[in-house]
Amino acid sequence: MGYKEVYKKWTEDAYFDEATRKELLALTDETEIEDRFYKELEFGTGGLRGVIGAGTNRMNIYTVRKATQGLANYIKKHGDPKRGVAISFDCRRFSPEFADETARCLAANGIKAYVFKELRPTPELSYALRKLNCVAGVMITASHNPPEYNGYKAYWEDGAQVTPPHDTGIINEVKAIKDYAEVKTMSKEDAMAQGLYEIIGEEIDDTYMVELKKQIIHPELIKEMAKDISVVYTPFHGTGNIPVRRVLKELGFENVYVVPEQELPDPDFTTLAYPNPEDPKAFELALKLAKEKNADIVMATDPDADRLGVYAKNSKTGEYEAFTGNMSGMLIAEYILRERKATGSMPVNPALVTTIVTTNLAHVLCKAYDIKCIEVLTGFKYIGEQIKLFEETGSNNYVFGLEESYGCLVGTHARDKDAIVAVMMLCEVAAWCKKNGMTIYDQMLKIYEEYGFFKETQYAITMKGIDGSKEIAALMDKFRNNTPSKFGHWDVVSFRDYENNTIKDLKTGEVKETGLPKSNVLYFDLTDDAWCCARPSGTEPKIKFYMGVKGTNLEDAQAKVEELTNAVKDIINS
Repeated sequence: MGYKEVYKKWTEDAYFDEATRKELLALTDETEIEDRFYKELEFGTGGLRGVIGAGTNRMNIYTVRKATQGLANYIKKHGDPKRGVAISFDCRRFSPEFADETARCLAANGIKAYVFKELRPTPELSYALRKLNCVAGVMITASHNPPEYNGYKAYWEDGAQVTPPHDTGIINEVKAIKDYAEVKTMSKEDAMAQGLYEIIGEEIDDTYMVELKKQIIHPELIKEMAKDISVVYTPFHGTGNIPVRRVLKELGFENVYVVPEQELPDPDFTTLAYPNPEDPKAFELALKLAKEKNADIVMATDPDADRLGVYAKNSKTGEYEAFTGNMSGMLIAEYILRERKATGSMPVNPALVTTIVTTNLAHVLCKAYDIKCIEVLTGFKYIGEQIKLFEETGSNNYVFGLEESYGCLVGTHARDKDAIVAVMMLCEVAAWCKKNGMTIYDQMLKIYEEYGFFKETQYAITMKGIDGSKEIAALMDKFRNNTPSKFGHWDVVSFRDYENNTIKDLKTGEVKETGLPKSNVLYFDLTDDAWCCARPSGTEPKIKFYMGVKGTNLEDAQAKVEELTNAVKDIINS
């Protein structure tokens, strides 16, 4: 059936509500109609993400129901339906409605839904489903995407986003649903009456807070410095406001200032063009408040509070400097490794888990502290998977995990990145730095001086619409089938193709396996500790190029990373 026939069915079939049919009948742009109906919104390895609106290629109650029916079918075949599913949602448009639709579809399939009564962060959902011994979890969020988006993240019983074989299994169940009328639903009232729809909230909040505070290494240090530390924080209109303020207050931090214009939930993100802690423009209001309060540290969490952006003062210039996700992650990691070792609280067989596109500084730091460094594919779910593996085999004890995209996890209470616990730990680090007469930015410079000036960047190309995916695939094929021997003046030492599970030494021709799951990712190890990695985004219509270098100082590292970026662009355009 072509897109026109599908569009016609949606406008005429009484299964679709009047508001949906009216929205579609008002469309006059044929290109818009085609984009809404030329395909089904893809349920990828993490779930759904798309623009809100009517149509098969949009986020709406029907595509959410269909995804949930597929999840329910998979649970009934491969899980334990009696254990139920935990559901949370963020501040975005239709997030409460999509959460409710998810719960009612599960209930209609005989699977109990535990639904947070109000918006909660993604990491708390990860925690809750394990606390409640659920078989799965769903988080309604589009993370840091623009306001017209929403999404649906699927989690399995270990608390991590679904990994193989569950991800492909759920995808296949969703694809198997050919008619939206096959999808089950029931009223909330009937579901509650049958004990299949339960509201959760404060009791989970309380135990989540207890778990967070267990990660503090020096509570006495916080008590000593709490009055001297000044913190500016913004939740970007999202879910972080209440839990961040609560945990910092309970720890004793007294001078915490929340950006008033961005404190309350706002699905339109009125004060932001893009609610992304990676975007310097998003910090405009926070930095203004920081200067007024002479803040030691400035932090922002994205709408679902799994990612954290940071600024801190450079004591030499008095200016606030931005931290990348690699920088803030390494700052926390260095503090944890140093202080755990100093206090004798390092577990046996400790391990730090990182991803293939995260800074190589992680490997150097782990070597210095005699910590095992485990590298996984991009996506925090693979870090969560390692925690599960450690628990099952006893091979290692998890100490810390991070990825370059502003996400990390201290502790094992959750199995996804947790910006709430990251805020808490950074405030402890800031207290330690303050006591020692420096800022956290000064401490970051000390880490670079001791271990090497590592610098990373990312270059992304957006390719939207029907032809976008083809263009992305063609570009990946170009790099895969015509492997560059050089990137600028850097020679390619080895080429990793995770899709084909191969690592080829370009000098000897030797080929070995990657040791990681199959994934459409290409990685080039370059001379002089440089590297480049290419992969299509799993959540946006983009192809991303990640790059890293090592310099003799900050200026040298910056110059090298710019040179490498230009070299990548030259290959793309050749």
